[in-house]
Amino acid sequence: MFMRSLTIAAALATLAGGVATAADLPNLGKPIDEKDIAPWDISILPDGTGLPPGSGTPAQGAPIFAQKCAMCHGENGKGGIAAPVTNFSPKATLDGGKSIANFWPYATTVFDFIRRAMPYNKPRSLSDQEVYALTAYILRLNDLIADGAVIDAKTLPQVKMPNRDNFIIRFPERI
Repeated sequence: MFMRSLTIAAALATLAGGVATAADLPNLGKPIDEKDIAPWDISILPDGTGLPPGSGTPAQGAPIFAQKCAMCHGENGKGGIAAPVTNFSPKATLDGGKSIANFWPYATTVFDFIRRAMPYNKPRSLSDQEVYALTAYILRLNDLIADGAVIDAKTLPQVKMPNRDNFIIRFPERI
């Protein structure tokens, strides 16, 4: 017990004595300006906060999906070298049975993910109009919206995902 206390005391003394001051820093980089951060500050919250202007329909999204997404996600989103984007099972499973309809809690998260990470070979290359159209198309493939639905900053947060209430929100005060 004595040795353990001595080890802890030595570690605390080392940490306390090792506090760096500004003069000790290597002076690398430069301060970043807000205008430099703005193009990367693209997070979309579940309530739709952060959604850009624009809109799209499933019909507009179908040709975009065929041209830019089907090579990985398969024809009509049924799967290819990447995961399918259509719902095959009403329940998510640990062995890959997770789809947009049964696992994603918010439709706004679908938009955020497509905008941020797709297409895989050229992320962030889609316009906001294309992202709205693709989101509408994928939601339609999963029978979550009607054929003629228009998805925009007002309507997207209103799409109720089927599994939304089966998630435990870790930090609800942050939403």
